[in-house]
Amino acid sequence: MKSIKEPVSGALRLECDQALINLLSAASRCNLEIREMLRGFQVTSQQFNVLRILQGQYPAAATISLLKQKMIDKMSDISRIIDRLLQKKFVVRQPGHADRRTVDIKINETGLALLEKIDRAVSLSSFISERLSLDEAKTLNRLLAKLHTTA
Repeated sequence: MKSIKEPVSGALRLECDQALINLLSAASRCNLEIREMLRGFQVTSQQFNVLRILQGQYPAAATISLLKQKMIDKMSDISRIIDRLLQKKFVVRQPGHADRRTVDIKINETGLALLEKIDRAVSLSSFISERLSLDEAKTLNRLLAKLHTTA
């Protein structure tokens, strides 16, 4: 079996090209559905992503560099996203714990309440669960993890 790092040709190349197109198309459609689900909560998908990262860090704060590292969309303007979340009073900014020249961001009770409200009202997993069986979802996770770790 050829690895991803080896040049591909013929049927394998066509299949890989089609797989990439399908992956990008599915990701685009998923992003669109998530944006629509979040519209009623006045948060963007990038803001939601940051809030979820901060929820995972809670009760600790996160550095800007950690948020950048964990964000799905690495090209997002994290400073602008944080500023919007501060304006909406979903997070607080505090001096860096380890280095006073940096700032830490921490989700507050309002941000946690918003995520709880979103979780109760919206099934983000429905994009997958309505289309795939449990076994198919496990296989998809395994394959995507393999693509993610070998990139």
